[in-house]
Amino acid sequence: MENKKVVYLTLLLKIVSVTDMLHSSLVIDSSVAVKWVSAIDEQYVEQAKQILLAKRNETIQLYMPELAKYEVGNALQNKKIPISQILETLQAFYEIPIKFITETPSLATISMTIARESQMTYYDAVFIALAQKLNAPLVTANPKHHKKYTGKDVTIIPLENYK
Repeated sequence: MENKKVVYLTLLLKIVSVTDMLHSSLVIDSSVAVKWVSAIDEQYVEQAKQILLAKRNETIQLYMPELAKYEVGNALQNKKIPISQILETLQAFYEIPIKFITETPSLATISMTIARESQMTYYDAVFIALAQKLNAPLVTANPKHHKKYTGKDVTIIPLENYK
């Protein structure tokens, strides 16, 4: 009987460590990154800050497609804030330790397939494709990601549910 308990505990520890590894990397949507640098007219800012706190504590690695830089810049440009503040905010965004992944032909193929199959924009599909390629969850405040995506191989975490 004691031997069965040891085997059970060993298996349980392995499951816990695998679960921890699954969340050691996150793909972050631009809708989340904007909240890191400008809380104006944004919801779920505290949840977004929790991701940065985990990064600061070195418990996770953050990934974004290169496209995110342009989306964040565009989102800031559309806020009603002075240009000087936008420039400071952009500088702060670039200082966040994020691994930006450049589009490749294979990633583009995955993105286009997801876009067509899920009837979403290519821009939105790029984030899901990166999450698929990295085998990492996608954290997003963009409801189109978790409502339109028809695949089952990517975990999409709505920011409001991030803990």
